Parts: sequence; C-alpha cells; structure tokens
Amino acid sequence: MRRAAAEPELPDVVVPQGISLRTYRGHQDDAELLRVNNAAFSWHPEQGGWTDRDIASRRDEPWFDPAGLFLAFEEGSDHLLGFHWTKVHAAEDRVVPQAPLPGGNDPAIGEVYVVGIDPQAQGRGLGRVLTLAGLHYLRGRELDQIMLYVEADNTAAVHTYTKLGFANYHVDAAYARTA
Repeated sequence: MRRAAAEPELPDVVVPQGISLRTYRGHQDDAELLRVNNAAFSWHPEQGGWTDRDIASRRDEPWFDPAGLFLAFEEGSDHLLGFHWTKVHAAEDRVVPQAPLPGGNDPAIGEVYVVGIDPQAQGRGLGRVLTLAGLHYLRGRELDQIMLYVEADNTAAVHTYTKLGFANYHVDAAYARTA
C-alpha cells in the first residue's frame, strides 16, 4: 500500500489517557520490544520469533533512526503495549521498483516498517495512534511517498491504513499446494 506524504492531511496524534508515547532509547527497550513483537507476530514466519540478534542487526542498518521507532507504554510503567518502527529507503535502495523520474531525480521513500500491538492491548486504538505518530515523523522528513506491506487478511490493519489514506499499490499472491 502507498500514500502521498503530504496529502491527504493527517489527523493529529491523540494519545489515549493512561498511555505514554515516546521514541526508542536504546538497549533498555529491547526486551519489551522483543516481547511485543513476538507476541503480535507469533504466527508470522519472518516477523515472529525475533531474538536480540534480529534487533541488533536492524539497529546496525544505515536506515535505522531511533527517532523513528515509536513506543506506547502503560503510563508510569515500562510495560510496552505497542510500537511503530519506521524506515526511510534511499532512492538507490528502493524495494519496489518505480520508473525513474524525468531528470533522474528519484526521491527517497518512507515506510511503515512494522506496527506491532501486544495482543492483550489490542482494541484500544493503539495501532492508529502509533501509525499516525510514525506518519507525522516521515512527513517531517520531506518524503514524497510512504509505503507499507500488510497481509490482506489482517483486516484491522488494512482498515486502519485505508482510513489514513493508503491504497493498494502492488499486490503479491502466494499459493500453496494442498495435500
């Protein structure tokens, strides 16, 4: 899915009462980040089952920016409820190819890399709050486009993204043989 960074206008980020929102502070956040990621994506072959090594390898990527990793906590505690990890792809690192712009001026593109909500905290609107926080951050990076990947059967996420102005851009289909 994709949307323009500038339009449609983004709603303000309204953090629900009892929730605190901040960005990543380093290794001290890793245990809770892993816990929520692995609970939220226990079913996912690539996103689930992360280890300390997975977090460290992403932190070492040139695209990593701690200011683009948003964390929602139960207010007054270290109990993480959800997170939104953003990513900025330089033009030369583009994942989904696009025809070059006239003059060879290909802009970077933002990505909603991972939004994960602790299953115990789902239904509280945190996916929308965290997604909006990340979208505002990416918009501030003066990007033209923002992209994301989502499983089509993740109806709650697809609904959230569609309401925030995302539309299908590229669709992959996977098939499996039955026995």
